[in-house]
Amino acid sequence: MEDPAHPKRPVTVADVAKAAKVSKATAARVLGGYGVVSVQIKDQVMAAAAALEYRPNELARSMSTGRSGIIGVVVGDIENAFFSLAVRGISDAARLAGFNIIIANSGEQLDAERSAVDLLIGKRVDGLIVTPARCDRLDHLQHVRRAGVPLVLFDRAIPELDVDAVTGDDREAALTATRHLIGQGHRRLAYVSAMDAERGGLTDIALISNSAVRERVEGFVSALTEADLPNPLHSVRLGATDQHQTDAVMKRLLSEISPPTALLASDSLVGLRIFKSLQSLGLSIPQDVSMISFLDADWTSVTVPPITIVDQRVYELGKLAGERLVARIERTPLSVEHLRVTTSLVVRGSVATIGR
Repeated sequence: MEDPAHPKRPVTVADVAKAAKVSKATAARVLGGYGVVSVQIKDQVMAAAAALEYRPNELARSMSTGRSGIIGVVVGDIENAFFSLAVRGISDAARLAGFNIIIANSGEQLDAERSAVDLLIGKRVDGLIVTPARCDRLDHLQHVRRAGVPLVLFDRAIPELDVDAVTGDDREAALTATRHLIGQGHRRLAYVSAMDAERGGLTDIALISNSAVRERVEGFVSALTEADLPNPLHSVRLGATDQHQTDAVMKRLLSEISPPTALLASDSLVGLRIFKSLQSLGLSIPQDVSMISFLDADWTSVTVPPITIVDQRVYELGKLAGERLVARIERTPLSVEHLRVTTSLVVRGSVATIGR
């Protein structure tokens, strides 16, 4: 039994070579997967490695081969089902190509994102997939490019950076969802987002630093404008960052002289918070308030009624981002692209028809 106070030292290539009765250089060639050796020698070395429970030194291997076999992924909020499902798609694409992934969570904080990127670059990852917390702060991402590390942006695009981005068709998705609400007779609508609220509310869409949020707000506002509904920016409500803040946002909204009859939630976490807020206020969906949420999260199909959602095809988004990064790592000749995955509206029971 191993003494915890004196743990067994790691097995080295030299140990494997000695057990296999070959030179250290020959064992290194077999274990590193390079060079030419006979089948018999290869079998001897692999059998010795298995018997000794040899584990390769990934850092040493990356220094000798120039590859770590690892992809770094920095997401905004792993608690959000959107990112969890996206990471699964990225991971599946990476694994098929022979890569593992390291995941870091920024919490949508720029400083945490910068630290995660620096850490992953230090780990010699072969490439990075990043969901930028802000699309107007590029210094750390420009550093990734200068370091020669392939980079793909996920869910948000920064055209000035000149790297691949994989996103949904956010503007079109919000436009379609809002038109559906208007088509069901709703004239008083609100878009509710977890984006931090600026003092005095939203006055200029162009100032939104998150490209996905900005495009969804653009789609929402465009639908209200084309329907000649008044003051569309007033209908965009920010600050639903947790349940307490969402409760406050909902109370302010519903206490207005002309409260909204329908809500569009910016993502599934916000949608669930809105659902809970309405429940706590004793309001029913869709009898009192109709709603649509982005993302086909599990909770949206088990509520009563089930929630109409924007299906973002998140697994496909993640898989496409992973495949794109692998292509960049393998130096496949490709032009820089902003790849958009189309969404669809799944109509369930959370939107009432009014005024007819």
